[in-house]
Amino acid sequence: MKTKSLYVAALMTLAAAFTAVGKDEPAALGLAVVPVKGSEVFRVIYKSENPSKVKLSVYNAASEVVFTETMASVGGFIRPLNFSGLAFGEYTIELTDALGKKSEKVSYQPTKSTTNVHVAKLAQADKFLLSVTNGGKETITVKIFDEANNLVHVSSKEVTGDYAQLFSVKELAGVTFEISNNAGELKTVRF
Repeated sequence: MKTKSLYVAALMTLAAAFTAVGKDEPAALGLAVVPVKGSEVFRVIYKSENPSKVKLSVYNAASEVVFTETMASVGGFIRPLNFSGLAFGEYTIELTDALGKKSEKVSYQPTKSTTNVHVAKLAQADKFLLSVTNGGKETITVKIFDEANNLVHVSSKEVTGDYAQLFSVKELAGVTFEISNNAGELKTVRF
């Protein structure tokens, strides 16, 4: 519901900007960029009174073009841009039409997922069950340390949704599990 409200507000702002322009003046380029909550998508909203060729470009922080698209004779559009696969950081979305250029900066950051990690020692000797429940896609890194705090195992796995794995740790008196995700959350469990 909030997303629809954001779209309506963006369109009303663009409409007000066009209404404020007098008939003798060229219509201004209207651009709004709205992030889609909980995803790696940004929606680009464009509106112009004069249909023309429009070039959409996305630049990274080093001013390198990471995406470009040209549309012929359009007066407006709503275009989703999926940033998955791109490095996290600042990006510039730029639109160019017959009246000029307009750009907006966006910050592409990892989506925060809710992660719940649990490690249980099973009745069988030296067996541990790791279970992770999360509401998104993330990379889980598991490190296992011995009683002297020496690293004996490390593995990373990209998971979507819930995940479980059985670990067999033989001949160790004390075991410490350190589980982290790409959002920087860390959980340590000692046995």
